[in-house]
Amino acid sequence: MYMKKIIIILISCTQCFIAFAQTKQSLTLKDAVLKGRTSLAPQRLNNITFLPNHLLSYSINENIILFDYKKNKIIEKITLTQINALLKQNNADTLPAIPALQWNKQQSTFSFQSKNKYFTYDVVSKKIFPDTSEHPDAALENLELSSNPHIWAYTKDNNLYLHYNKKDIAISNDGNINLTYGYPASRNEFGINKGIFFSNRADKLAFYKVDHSEVAEYPIIHWTEFPAKNENIKYPMAGQKSQKVYVGIYHLKQNKTIYIQENPNDYKYLTNIAFSPDDKYLFIAVLNRDQNHMKLNMYDTETGHFIKTLFEEKDEKYVEPLTPPFFLKNKPEWFIWRSNRDGFYHLYLYDINGKLLKQLTRGEWEVKEIIGLDATGKKLIFTCNATSPINQDIYTVDIYTGKVEKISDEHGFHSPLLNDDGSYLIDNYTSCYIPRKYYVTDIKNKKQTLLFESTNPLENYKTAIWKKIVLKSYDGSELYGRIFYPVNFDSTIKYPVLVYLYNGPHLQLVTNTWMLGGEVWYHYMAEKGFIIFTIDGHGTPFRGKQFEQETFRKLGEAEMKDQMTGIKYLKSLPYVDTNKLALFGWSFGGFMTTSIMTKYPGVFKVAVAGGPVIDWRYYEVMYTERYMDTPQQNPDGYNTTSILNHIQNLKGKLLIIHGAEDDVVVWQHSMMLLKTAIDKGIQLDYFVYPTHKHNVLGKDRAHLIEKVCDYILQHINQ
Repeated sequence: MYMKKIIIILISCTQCFIAFAQTKQSLTLKDAVLKGRTSLAPQRLNNITFLPNHLLSYSINENIILFDYKKNKIIEKITLTQINALLKQNNADTLPAIPALQWNKQQSTFSFQSKNKYFTYDVVSKKIFPDTSEHPDAALENLELSSNPHIWAYTKDNNLYLHYNKKDIAISNDGNINLTYGYPASRNEFGINKGIFFSNRADKLAFYKVDHSEVAEYPIIHWTEFPAKNENIKYPMAGQKSQKVYVGIYHLKQNKTIYIQENPNDYKYLTNIAFSPDDKYLFIAVLNRDQNHMKLNMYDTETGHFIKTLFEEKDEKYVEPLTPPFFLKNKPEWFIWRSNRDGFYHLYLYDINGKLLKQLTRGEWEVKEIIGLDATGKKLIFTCNATSPINQDIYTVDIYTGKVEKISDEHGFHSPLLNDDGSYLIDNYTSCYIPRKYYVTDIKNKKQTLLFESTNPLENYKTAIWKKIVLKSYDGSELYGRIFYPVNFDSTIKYPVLVYLYNGPHLQLVTNTWMLGGEVWYHYMAEKGFIIFTIDGHGTPFRGKQFEQETFRKLGEAEMKDQMTGIKYLKSLPYVDTNKLALFGWSFGGFMTTSIMTKYPGVFKVAVAGGPVIDWRYYEVMYTERYMDTPQQNPDGYNTTSILNHIQNLKGKLLIIHGAEDDVVVWQHSMMLLKTAIDKGIQLDYFVYPTHKHNVLGKDRAHLIEKVCDYILQHINQ
């Protein structure tokens, strides 16, 4: 009788498991794409702000939370319903969701915007009242805030404006297509992500002035106009004349602008801009057009005069300065410089005279970002990948003793947010099988308090199983990859494979984050019976200079060898149908896709290349010349890497997709490929997104991924 009961229980449990499994939903492609970064992604905390008295504020699930991280408890919860009720009392529009919050940390109040009006919520009185203080319009172009909440700058119609003393001041008024003020220079290369730089005291404003007059104009057609309208942009292609870059400094109190004395006529690059702590000096990394010789220069902010070169960096291939000097609060005459001069990106301590005091970190791993200083000002907090090339951990280094310590705990990917005094940080943690956790970390004793843990957002869906793989490249270096197995995988069945790739500079696809960095739509293809595979080869970042620079002057060659290492691995698996391999990549991945289809013909049965670089002569000066030199210096490299010279080798089906308004990889790339294919009698499939630029975003992204998946599904079995 006892055994009979056990059997009945086991049968019941099995039936429950089967019933549960059967209730899991299939992912629609539309949901996978459009919700892949929202409701189907690991939940995030928003509006994270450190407050006085060990309080932390964040918003989640339409609630604003006040959390005491010393006592490890929630002390206040403000709901969206409460806020909307108070807004109604003020005859104001209600909010559909918790908005961006601006805390006044001294008064326990926060401000927010509803339509075009600002309001302040008082945590103590639990009341809302109109906020009459000044706020910049978040829609302003290139908006840059200063340390003074009443001073900000922005751009409009190629000119630079400053909001000061409750009025907007035009710092320039002659901006046009050939001359821009306050916009990012050098097409956002060299770590440049803005064109406006406030001094520490907000009484000076450095900015880029860029002369585009020698740069060729390139037509972008807006097809929805009637008739279609042309807009010319400035696009410097490899080997052509380029931008001339100036750095100006506007003095608010004197209402005057001076310019840094640096001759722009040799098309040099000015980057990594930083004021000294006392605002007397401006530091600029000056890089020659060949990008193999960098000088860190010091200039007088009152006159613009050159003072001295602190140090120089040279490399036979290229130097790529990405990070401005980081000054120390306790020793303002010292700064940290991030460089890969020893083969890996590490930290170096200098004084303001250019004397190297010491190398702070070293090893076959890379410092990724400087986060800040701890409460003592003696320890620098930074992220790095010392534990694995695909990890990101939080470390400190004692500036005086050189002692390096790891302060993040779990194996995976940690992204920190430091509080104002450097005593605590938020550790946003994820890994291959952990969606997301937030910890509050006491930096001094490394104690962590769990703040929030996300559930698996795909728990109720039919999903693939995924895992990390590590392969050996042709030179013995390790290649990191990921593989997603089909839903209900059976190792006795042979499956088609979709290889998704990028394998280019500045982007790691495979990281120790949720799903190893994979996309939600992979699960859709996994349910269609596909294995989805990705590998990062030579040229990808955070692996050291030698690994990255292996591609110099011959983009695509080493990368394709690494992709073929991945194919060799796939063909070794008994459950892979080696006659049914598909390939998909975008941008540099599109270049890789077309390169492989024409240089390794027959390996893949079907491929899709989106926004592909077809010939590096048509790509921008800054990026291309770093990796390829100019067409005049490296004609063989340009000829060898041009798909136009290899399209006749194509075997299999190839779909090219391009945005007609692409201002990054201009439409001419794929149009020239079509022209050459027609000339050589080669058949290609082609699709254009008339209103999109380099990326197809918004609701049309679902259309794009559907186009890609349908094309692969249609042709893989033919």
